[in-house]
Amino acid sequence: MSYPATAFRCREARLVDASAMTRIYNEGIEDRTATFETRPRDPSEIAAWFDGSHPIVVVESEPDGVVGFAAASSYRQREAYSGIAEFSVYVVRHARGRGVGRAAMLALIAAAERRGFWKLVSRVFVDNEASRHLLTSVGFREVGLYRRHARLEGAWRDVIIVERLLGEAAVDAPDA
Repeated sequence: MSYPATAFRCREARLVDASAMTRIYNEGIEDRTATFETRPRDPSEIAAWFDGSHPIVVVESEPDGVVGFAAASSYRQREAYSGIAEFSVYVVRHARGRGVGRAAMLALIAAAERRGFWKLVSRVFVDNEASRHLLTSVGFREVGLYRRHARLEGAWRDVIIVERLLGEAAVDAPDA
């Protein structure tokens, strides 16, 4: 199914979205292209993300309902890092490549800025060109490479480290 850009609606995720988010996340786990997770999750595990500390957004379409999401989570426990969040973005298979991920990331960036976060970071598989292109297109920069970061199904995988400065941290930040 093809979606025009106006067919999406982004909003803050609600606990009731945990089941749809679980289905989408489990597709990502099965595909082995975006996460080191290997065990499917159940809705109660996704529901645990809803502790109110970090933004989570969903993208809806008619008539499919939730077709994607982006979620932020804790980066590190030290107080100095309190304004940094890790993020992930997932799109249901049949809607990939149609702007859902972009809509989710733009909504997450805005939500994180509203909450006072100053940076979003993540790691992306080197060969995940679609995610790398998406993130670059919404203002992330690739800052480094973790070689042999972890194994997935017995094979070493490298990941690209990405970041985007937000709010005050982004103002007049020198380009690196």
